Amino acid sequence: MKKFVSTISSKGQVTIPADIRRKLGVNPSDQVTFVLTEDEKVELRPVRYTLESVLGSIEALPGETADLDREIREATEEAMARKMQRLNRQ
Repeated sequence: MKKFVSTISSKGQVTIPADIRRKLGVNPSDQVTFVLTEDEKVELRPVRYTLESVLGSIEALPGETADLDREIREATEEAMARKMQRLNRQ
């Protein structure tokens, strides 16, 4: 097991050693999270954003809605209605 020592600054900051940053795949300005496990160990993990974690963080464009599920459903229904009209004309 390798050990890495780092000093905590007066502001509570610590430098993550380069080997650890490479192992985590993090770069300057990336975020990390500290996880306290059930057995009282602390784990350092990179923050990985998912669609769910950022949902709602960007407002809809003017004239558009944030309800994409409804928009998809409506667009599908409209496309099916057009297709049915073409089939009925044949």
